[in-house]
Amino acid sequence: MHRSSLLERIKTVKDQDFTALTLDIFCYQAENNPVYRKFLQLLGIKQAQVQRIEDIPFLPIELFKKYELQSAVWEPQQMFTSSGTTGDSTSRHLVRDTVWYLENARRGFEHFYGDLKDYIVLALLPAYLERKGSSLILMAQDFIEQSQTSLGGFFLYNQEELIRHLQHIQQAAPAAKVLLLGVSFALLDLAEAHPLDLHKVIIMETGGMKGRREEITRSELHQQLKTAFQQEHIHSEYGMTELFSQAYSPGEGLFFPAPTMRVLTREITDPLHLQAYERTGALNIIDLANLDTISFIATEDLGKVYADGSFEILGRLDASDVRGCNLMVV
Repeated sequence: MHRSSLLERIKTVKDQDFTALTLDIFCYQAENNPVYRKFLQLLGIKQAQVQRIEDIPFLPIELFKKYELQSAVWEPQQMFTSSGTTGDSTSRHLVRDTVWYLENARRGFEHFYGDLKDYIVLALLPAYLERKGSSLILMAQDFIEQSQTSLGGFFLYNQEELIRHLQHIQQAAPAAKVLLLGVSFALLDLAEAHPLDLHKVIIMETGGMKGRREEITRSELHQQLKTAFQQEHIHSEYGMTELFSQAYSPGEGLFFPAPTMRVLTREITDPLHLQAYERTGALNIIDLANLDTISFIATEDLGKVYADGSFEILGRLDASDVRGCNLMVV
């Protein structure tokens, strides 16, 4: 099974092709990823036993902190790193091809929102701009560059400049599609200091509070942002260092994964057993775009998945809840 043919299939994957492609990628990674191969051995699972998506073991996300995960042998172009706000060691995700990551992220966004060239993209991402190795910053920079206008850009803590810029856009390009992508705490700071009518702007939050403010629920965050910016809905982006694909929410905290991504739930105390739809569990994520690392990740997020493929995030696993699957975490 050749990597090049798998890459081409990933680019154009449809719902009806997802299962067959997922199983082929499982075989590719079971053969070419030493860490995943060892994980399967420790579980006593042979490749031939995996005939359905439900049979695939998901690698604990914690192993991104312990190992350099690679399927096949290649020289990394870059390394994505997590923020490490919890005080733990950071996750490291090796990148074989930066262009592949950017093209996939672009396709995922455009699947839901349309062509990026039609947008003015503003990024309010201070926590990410202040460190190296952020996949989100790389994605946001690419989104800004895809636009056919020079009005997009990054903002750090210069709230007044951002407000003036938004007001200028509303006057100079009133019909333009504007996306304001911001880390949650920075958007909340902006809302409290500079409430403004931005009802024509797509406001998209991501990334949480990063230890800068007290954590609140997503619904509380969205309500405050809706009130301050006269919005009917606040959008959200779900992504992480360990993923090359993203999910997006048009409002109310219900996420829809990109075509290269599928989300499942597993039982909290039995990580090899999947949950039924609409039952709370820990999230397992299939990310086909992670072909060169690992596409089957057992996250530490809690949520529910629905029959149409959408999902919601309800919180995080407590360390005491992790059982049974972390055979290689030492």
